[in-house]
Order: sequence, then structure tokens, then C-alpha cells
Amino acid sequence: MQRTKLSAQSILTLTCSRSGTCCFGKAVMLNPWELLKFSSEKKMTPRDFRDLYCEFGGIRLRFNGKPDKKGQLACSQYIENVGCSVHLGRPLACRLYPLGRYIQFNKAHYMYQGDQFPCLNDCSEVLELPKLSVGEYIKGQEAVQFEKAQDEYLLVMQNIADIGFELLLDSGLAESGDTKTLKVWREIGNEPPELLVERIGQDWIDSLMIPAIQENENPITFAQKHNELLLLKAQEEFGNVQTLQELHNASVLMIGVALHLSRGLGADTKGISEHWIEIAKSHGAKE
Repeated sequence: MQRTKLSAQSILTLTCSRSGTCCFGKAVMLNPWELLKFSSEKKMTPRDFRDLYCEFGGIRLRFNGKPDKKGQLACSQYIENVGCSVHLGRPLACRLYPLGRYIQFNKAHYMYQGDQFPCLNDCSEVLELPKLSVGEYIKGQEAVQFEKAQDEYLLVMQNIADIGFELLLDSGLAESGDTKTLKVWREIGNEPPELLVERIGQDWIDSLMIPAIQENENPITFAQKHNELLLLKAQEEFGNVQTLQELHNASVLMIGVALHLSRGLGADTKGISEHWIEIAKSHGAKE
């Protein structure tokens, strides 16, 4: 789909009419810090919030409320005639909507899908409201901390994947002539999230999405502590693996965890998988 790129100075009809139409029929993805912020605002544990209101182990908010006129289901946190029940804890996707965000050359850029501003489809009344620059809108949505969390978890994702690379490339597995590991990496990149959750298993899903970390105000600190816990868990589980089959299983699991997190970050899981496969092949792995 075509996307319209924006700068911080771009002026748009970004003053919201608060009609709630954007709370229906969306796919709102979550990273672990956002899941914690949501649960804190809801005054419940991250595990309970995830189990009640999320799908695929916690990476996507459940939309199972009353449908709108188009038959689109409402977000699980939406209250009719009131709006979002956890507005202060809403994730980056909700704070930025209708804008999207992507990283290119280590710099954040903003855009929206298509060549027509999305809000005009259902909220034409915004044309009568004051216009804002993209920069003003981002500031008003208090999105900075959530952007920091997103960026830090991209680093966590790569760190997890690096373990998968090491288990393949530095263990003797690739040198053995193994050809099945990269094949499974590709399969994982194409798997729907419900199957990938099953492949990863509940223990690793819990470690990925609901870590035992109390600090939740600083997203960078939270993500860094989480990264340490994940690396320690991997070391404890895979530090003494010896057989080629064990190395294969461990490498596949780590890539699966990294790709599942990538989906929660709104990344192109299939594209990332293909990119990692090419990197591994350039270092001697075979398919």
C-alpha cells in the first residue's frame, strides 16, 4: 500500500474529534513495556491483563467489543459513549494514530497509509478543527517515552536474534553441513502468530512479555533489565547444549522469540527473517 511520508513540520488535521471511530477494527500491537503500562493503568497484574485482554501471548490487544455500523469490533478497552477506559496507559500505536512511525538510517520518520488522510474517511468533522504540525501532535500525545520503549526493544530483539546466530554459526552446527536450521527460520518468518506462540512455548512467552521487573517509569531501564533477564535465561538453558539437534532446536527457538517480539513491535516479521537468513548464509550457513 502507498504511504505518505511526513516531516515534523507537516501540517495536518490532527486535532481529534474524539468520536471513537479509530477504536474499532484495528490491530494494536504491544511491546512488554506497553503491556505493563496498560496493566498499571488498569490496576491489575500484567499477567491478568494479558490473559484477559490480549492475544498471541500478549503482543496484540484484543478487539472483541460491540461492533460498529461496519461490523468492526471495538477494542476491549473501549467503553461506549465514554471512550478508552485506560487512556493514560494507551500504547504508541494509539498515541500516534492515524500516523505510523518507521526507522530509517537510525532516524524516526512518520507517515500515513494511502494518499488521503485516514481520519477523513470517518471523521470529516476534523476539517473544522485546528490543524497541527506532526511535531506538535507527537508532543501533545506524550509519545516520547513510548517511542523510546519501541526503539529500545528493537535492540532487545536483535540481541535475542544474535543468540540464535551464535548457536548456528559459532557452535559447529553450520560447519557440520546443517541445512535445516535456516529452512525453519524461514518457516517461522511466515508462520501466523498463533502457531509461533505454540512453537515458542508458554515459558518463553511469559519471559518475553511479562518479565518480573517492578520499574516501569523509565522504558529504557525497563527494556535493558528485561534484556539481561532474557540473555541470562538463554545462557542457563543453552550454555551446555552439545548435540547438533540440541543446537538446532535452541537456534530455532531464539529466532522464534526474536521474531515474535518483532511482530509486537509492528515490524515486518517475514522481511526480518529473510534478512537474517541472508546474513547467516554470508557467514557460512547453508540452506
